[in-house]
Amino acid sequence: MRAALLQTCTGIDPAANARALVAALEGARARGAEIAFTPEMSGLLDRDRARAAAYIAVEADDAVLAAVRAAAARLGLWVHLGSLALKDEGGDKLVNRGFLIDDKGGIAARYDKIHLFDVDLPTGESWRESAAYAGGGRVVVAETPWGRLGLSICYDLRFPALYAALSAAGATMIAVPAAFTVPTGEAHWHILLRARAIENAAFVFAAAQVGKHADGRATYGHSLAIDPWGTVLADGGEAPGVTIVDADLAQVDAVRARIPVIAHRRPIPQAELAR
Repeated sequence: MRAALLQTCTGIDPAANARALVAALEGARARGAEIAFTPEMSGLLDRDRARAAAYIAVEADDAVLAAVRAAAARLGLWVHLGSLALKDEGGDKLVNRGFLIDDKGGIAARYDKIHLFDVDLPTGESWRESAAYAGGGRVVVAETPWGRLGLSICYDLRFPALYAALSAAGATMIAVPAAFTVPTGEAHWHILLRARAIENAAFVFAAAQVGKHADGRATYGHSLAIDPWGTVLADGGEAPGVTIVDADLAQVDAVRARIPVIAHRRPIPQAELAR
């Protein structure tokens, strides 16, 4: 499978972001990509929620989703659209929703981010994703021509039980689109992604936001493709661009035969305080 990791510096204008995504998808397909992965918040990245509200729509009306679906169909390309900020048809808050789009432009799967980023960093940065977004409640694995793909988004990366559930449901590939901050990225990004690949003996594809954004934030970049043994196959570095990687999916069975972590899992009882 030839995959493309799109590393973007998404801004506050969804129309411009859509054009950039489509151009990157065209470039990826021209280089032989069969599936492309985009970062979290690929359609709009704006910490000014009042300004962003004018652009956020329900799924059926989102222009970026429509543009990417049309491009996927025209190019014959599968696309994991990392996530979009969308209005929730059934609630008062927004959702951070990722999509797997097939090569005919159809939506093969949806996933709403479960774990929301509510932190105060030593740098003085404060993030309260839960103030605007509702967390998802479904673990999602999707069929692709190359195997099952488990879906996650950014802060989910810190919760290994989610990834154990994905691999238990047959995922041999895991998507981790992200917009990691620079300090957390420098400290933990490579380590956590390699751990998730090793723990689940699965490929990990992590497309990331990068650089100084129009809303003032800075993101870490370093989009990664990692094999089931934990080897980094590709690193997108610290600038926007498209990274192409060839993944030999037969490695999954080979690694799981060598160290059968999936087969050896056992139910874990509740911890008891020693007396």
